[in-house]
Parts: sequence; structure tokens; C-alpha cells
Amino acid sequence: MKIIELKTMRGPNYWSIKHHKIIVLKLDQEELRDVHTNEVENLAKRLERLMPGIYTHRSSEGMEGGFLRLVNIGTTFSKVVQHVALELQTMSGMESGYGRCYASNTEGVDYVVFSYQEERAGEYAAHAAVRITEALARGEKVSIVQDIAKLHKIREDEYFGPSTEAIVWEAVNRNIPYIQNKPAELIQLGYGIHQKQIQAAMSSNTSCFAVENAGDKNKTKLILEEAGIPVPRGRIIRNNRELEEAIDHLDYPVVIKPLYGNQGKGASINIDNWKDAVKGMAEAQRHSEEVIVEQYIEGYDYRILVIAGKFTAAAKRTPALVTGDGTATIRQLINQVNKDPRRGVGHEKALTHIKVDKITRAILREKGLTLQSVLPEGETLFLKRTANLSTGGTATDVTDLVHPYNVLMAERIAGIIGLDICGIDVMTTDIAIPLPETRGAVIEVNAAPGLRMHISPTEGLPRNVADPIISMLFPHNSPSRIPIAAITGTNGKTTTTRLIAHLMKFTGKKVGYTTTDGIYIQDKKIIKGDTTGSFSSEFVLKDPTVDFAVLECARGGMLRSGLAFSQCDIGVVMNVSEDHLGLGDIHTVEDMARVKSIIPRTVCSEGYAILNADDDLVYDMANGLHCKVAFFSLDEANPRITEHISKGGLAAVYEDGYVSIFKNTYKIRVDRVADIPLTFGGKAKFNIYNVLAATLAGYVSHMEINEIKTALRTFIPSPETTPGRMNLFKLPHYEVLIDYAHNIASMEAISDFINNTEASHKIGIIAGIGDRRDEDTIEIGRLAAEVFDEIIIRQDKDLRGRSGHELNNLIKEGIFTVKPEMEPKEIKQETRALAHALEYAPEGSFIALFSEDIPEAIKLVESFRVIQHRNKTSDSA
Repeated sequence: MKIIELKTMRGPNYWSIKHHKIIVLKLDQEELRDVHTNEVENLAKRLERLMPGIYTHRSSEGMEGGFLRLVNIGTTFSKVVQHVALELQTMSGMESGYGRCYASNTEGVDYVVFSYQEERAGEYAAHAAVRITEALARGEKVSIVQDIAKLHKIREDEYFGPSTEAIVWEAVNRNIPYIQNKPAELIQLGYGIHQKQIQAAMSSNTSCFAVENAGDKNKTKLILEEAGIPVPRGRIIRNNRELEEAIDHLDYPVVIKPLYGNQGKGASINIDNWKDAVKGMAEAQRHSEEVIVEQYIEGYDYRILVIAGKFTAAAKRTPALVTGDGTATIRQLINQVNKDPRRGVGHEKALTHIKVDKITRAILREKGLTLQSVLPEGETLFLKRTANLSTGGTATDVTDLVHPYNVLMAERIAGIIGLDICGIDVMTTDIAIPLPETRGAVIEVNAAPGLRMHISPTEGLPRNVADPIISMLFPHNSPSRIPIAAITGTNGKTTTTRLIAHLMKFTGKKVGYTTTDGIYIQDKKIIKGDTTGSFSSEFVLKDPTVDFAVLECARGGMLRSGLAFSQCDIGVVMNVSEDHLGLGDIHTVEDMARVKSIIPRTVCSEGYAILNADDDLVYDMANGLHCKVAFFSLDEANPRITEHISKGGLAAVYEDGYVSIFKNTYKIRVDRVADIPLTFGGKAKFNIYNVLAATLAGYVSHMEINEIKTALRTFIPSPETTPGRMNLFKLPHYEVLIDYAHNIASMEAISDFINNTEASHKIGIIAGIGDRRDEDTIEIGRLAAEVFDEIIIRQDKDLRGRSGHELNNLIKEGIFTVKPEMEPKEIKQETRALAHALEYAPEGSFIALFSEDIPEAIKLVESFRVIQHRNKTSDSA
């Protein structure tokens, strides 16, 4: 078996609108293509022995054991790869349950689709599943121990932790979107101007000043002491001499910990002798040069959580421990504890496995024990010096037991230090009694406190502490999203994107938009290039100045990784025609329509899908949508339009020379088409489609009709506003049109415009594109011959796997079917081809360049314009 291609989807995609995080494998089964699973002896039994949990896989049978039954009946090995990849992840603490297999157009090649939690884990599981499946098919002995270990490690490296996860899922439950910013280790909640950021349990609202205060343990203690909060006495030290002085002053037992630290790292507690004090000092100085020595407070370790100034939860924390039974060794007791199904690797589960580390071994040595020692029945042995869950500790919820005095104290502490999310560590014999009465003390104040002990306590009631955090960041009815308009189609999507952005900007919106030539924030180009994929969309949604996003979404980006957003407010589909067929296994125009349909299928229930009623495939996309639908058409008598508006629907049409909106049975005229610059006096009919779609987008965004009209009239087509889209230049001796048209549909549209343009001689500069079908390239030549008197054939810089000679011959084949007598010129370089036309074109000509390099072509035309004007002025003089 061989993986031909592996794609990672991160949003709604061609394979699934609902399941965003999926791996898509294009898998060649090679020697297994004609073998079925029932032909391999005991395959189902071996799979179940290897992965007992695979029994729960229902597969298409719809019941537990369904997949194994399918294996016995006989299925493809692609199906085995799918289920093995899913189970590998599940066994590693990453529950993954969605999977599908699809046959491709090539015999023996399948698409294997399965879900993932962490990208790297999903990609690793794909490769491992193929390797394991091959070995099983050959009857070899298979071990997955190393694979599970590797996946565990990936999970720990990539997983954003239980605190972050709890906050993120609470946000998702409230329909608040999120974006993971891995380089910055941040999670963005919300889009554009409404975004907030979190890093574990620290938010963008958290005061830097407060974090600094909490991070300096001595400063915290001084601040609290001044406010009347019980704290342990202590000193800051830097060396052993100062350590000795501190112990003389405080007396044993003491606690030694880094001055700057968190999560109990480097802390040693209940030290009662000089030897352990020196060790504790060394351990603390691994984390901070300055060390704090405090009196040890007798009692239990409690964590109190305060969010937005209010007491939220409390937990009693107990260090990792074992209890003797009189027969088992300490190692055996640890192994027994670790068998608890609630324990896992790192943050995989509610509790963490107890590891025997140097701290554990030091504790054993102090007590004269080894891992082989047998504890008497009922005797408890603590294995760690701190009660952190990350080292195997446990937590018991005590929220309902905290005394009102201690509640008020905790809320005062959070306010005094200034933390919006505050974890307060308290040592006391009983949290249900006021702290002064138990001679307890506040040990530490923590920014970014861990939430796992409250979300998943070992004992007691779990507390949804993420709820008040989200309520603090996004108070009731405050927005988290910005409106998103997503535009797709074979042709016209860039111009429509720019026009909608212009309309929204006219209403005062701060618009971010993506196009085939760059990412724009408030009309300033920030990133240059073809920016129509998910990265570019996410770039706009991450920008804190944007309050309206207009996103061009092209075929390539949607197939490569899906969409960057789970839902949009407006989804526009311009058209679907035969372009890019044969690429990415999209072989038919129906396949292409399914790709484009991703956009309307992601429109939210209150939003609008804006669809071209003149295009059969686009019109059909309305079926099964859960959002509102608006249609546009160049024909007001289109029966699809009349039926839609008779049912109370919304539409925009070209009627009697006007752009009009049909709402119910009423007609609202917006403007005369001839007065809208983008339509070139109504001659550019393909641009009327763009105007109709944008008009609807403006209308459903609550623009007034006069606002839409003025915005349409102020959108002047030019190389600046619509680069490469109908850039028309009037020079003294001829006109020049530069356009990015690169497929049959766009060529047909431009040809219609040129046929309606008066000129004595029409020159076309065209090229074949290497990744198109032969018949498409031939058709480009045929269309050109129908409209041009003279043709120059140029070549793209990237021929995409074809030879220039081959492409030129295909174009000429098309030309000769219409004009066998024509003698097209072949000039390889685009600028040279254009320069030739500009230099030798007869007066009154119309030159059309279908360009690859728009900026260079525009520069060349402008330079010729200057020269011709200069010559004309000179002749007049």
C-alpha cells in the first residue's frame, strides 16, 4: 500500500461540512487491491487482540462489533486503515470516531477519511495505520506499543491543556469561534474587533501588573500581610549562609521554594533538618536564583478559585500516595494506583499517572525505604512533596464547605493583587473554619491557575469554572463574531469580493478582504499573492481592527484544507463551469459544483446564500440548505425567480436596463445599469452578475437602497480597484484591455464584450495553461479565432508540466477550426508579445491581453500611453 497524498482539513470541507478536523488519505492499495479482508486468516481476531477497543466500532453495520463483522464478511484494506487510524488515536487518549472510505476514479485507489484531535497525531496515525495494516495482511506479528507511546508524546506536545480545553469548549457551546495560534501559544476567542485571547487560565483581560505581583512570592506576601491576610513568616535568601540564618529565625519545619515559580516546581515542604534544607535550596535555585524560606504551616492543601472578583470553586489537594496492604511492595502499590482508569499520561485524563522520579526516591531514602519495601496494612506513604495533579496528586471538591470568612478573604485577595482569574493556595486544618481560627495561612497566589482539579475532581462535584471565565470575557449579549461574506465561483468572484468590500466600507465598516492578488485590511494591501485559502481567511479574522470580513474562497484552498470558519453570514456562488477539471480528482463539472457548494452549506441559519439562478448547478445548491436563500438573474422572467418571489423570497434581477430587487411581490429599483461604472455602460454583461450579487449582499446587510446605489456608482473599475479584471486603457491610437481571464467561461464573457466594442482591427494575446485538459486549450484557440482578427500566442512562465510547443499547437488547432487561413504569431514572453502589439497595431485597433503578470502588463501600457501622448503633443506643436 502507498500513500499518494495526505491532506489535513481544518474546517468545513469537500468531504464533510460537519466534521472539520479530518485527515484525507489518497491510498493506492497496490498488491492488496484485489484482496479482501475475509481472505486473510483470523484477521478480525488478530485486530481485536491488538486493539480490544476496535470492537466498539459500529462501521456501516450500525452496531458494536460491526466493523469486525464486516472484516469477516470481506471488505477492502482501505477500510482497515481507516479503523486502525481511529483506534490508534483513541488508545492514545484522543477520542476519534468519524471515518469514511470512498473509491476514486482510479481502480485500486481509495480515499480514506478519518477524524483527528491533534494534527500531527492524525498524520502519524495515517502512516502507522498503513504500516500496521500491511503487516496484518501479510500475517506478520504486530506490536503497537511504540506507536501508542509516540502518539502519547505528540498529544502532550500539541494538546493545549485541560484549562484551555475547558474554556475553549465552553466558548464553542456558546457559538463563540476560536483560532489556535500555536507559535504564540495563545487561543483567540471571537473574530476581528471582538476577539479575546487566553493562555491557559490567563486572559487578555489579565493585568500584567497583577501577574508580576503574583509571580514575586515575597511581594505577594508583603501585600497580603499589609491587608490583614494571614501569611507564613519568611525570608528571601540567595546562599546557604542566608539559609542558615533564616532557619535560625524561623525554626523547623520550613518550606523552601523559588521566589519566581509556579505549579509547585522546585518547592520542598515540611523540611525538618539541615541536610534536606540544603537539598531544597539547590532544587529551588534550579528555577530561581532567589529563594524564599517560610515557616511550614500545618494542615491540608486547599486551592480557592476566584473569577471576576467572585468566589467560584475550592478543592482540597492531596499529594500522590499509596496505602499499604501488608503484602504488596511500594512499586506494586504504585502500579495498582496507576491502573485506575481515571489516570493517564500527562493531561490525557482527569488524573495523571504517578511517576517514580528523583523526588519520590529521595522521600523513600529519607524514610529508609525502597520500591521493594512492603508497607504495613493501612499505612499511608506520600510519594511527592507537593499536591499538584500533574505529579499524580488528587483533588476533592470542597466548594460548598468553604466558610464565608474564607470566601470573603479569597475575593479580597484577588482584588488586592488585581487578578481576574486567581488561584489562592491555603494551608489549614479545616477550610470550613475561618483561617485565623485554625492558624492557617495563605501560601501563594497564582495567575493562570490550573482548572483541572475543579473540572474533574477525584471526589466531589465537578464545577464548570469555564462558564464564569467566558461570561467575564463575553458578557451577556456582547458580540464575539464579525459578519463574514464568503464568495466563490468559477469566474467573477474576485470582482464581486472587491465590490462587496466597497459597499461595506461605504457604510463605515472596517473591512478585511482576501482576493487572488492579496489580503487587504481597510483597503491597504498587507500580503501580496493569491490569498484565497484558509490561511488568508484566518489572517483577516485574526485582525483586531476588522469588523466585516469579505473572503474570496477558491477551489484550491477548499480542497487543500477546507474553510477557516465554521459558518458565514453571506455565502455567494457566482457560477460553475469547466475549469481546473482533472486537478485534485475533480473530474466533472458536477464534482466542481460540490466543491463550490461548501460555501452556501456553511451559511448560518439567519444568514443568506446568494445564488445564480441562471446557472443550473448553482441553482440546485439551494436544495437542503438550512439558511435563507436569495437568487440573482439577468432574466426577470426566469421561472426560478418568479417561483421564488411568489413564495416570499428575495431576488435581484436585471430588468429593463435596471438593477432591481424583488422582495415578495414588490420591485425595488436600485439603479440604471448604464450608470454603474463596473458594467462599462451595460456592455460587460458578466459584470452585471457581479453587481447583482453584491447588491443582494448589501441589501441583506441592511444597507439602504440609496447607499447601495451610491456605492455602486463610486466603484470605478481600474487597475487599482480591480487589478486584472477588465482593465481598459484608452490610448491616443487604440484601446487596450488587460484581463486575467484564463478559462473558457471567462473567455466567452470577454468575447461578448469585445464583439460589442467597435474597432477597426482586433488583436488578441492568448496562452495555453499546462494543467488544463487538451480540449480546454483547443477551445481557447477556437474562441479567440471567433473574435480576433490577429492572434499572438504567448506562454506562461510556469507551463505546469507541459511543453510550450505542445500548448501552442493545441491553441493553433482551435484557431484553425475557425480560421484555417490565419497565421498566429508566437512570442513566448508576455511583455514582448504585448510590446509587439502596442508597437505595430493599426490606428483604431482594440488589443486584448489575457495576462499572467498583470502589474508588468499595466506598467508597459502606461509607458506606451505616455510616449503616444508626448508624440501627439509634439505633432500638434
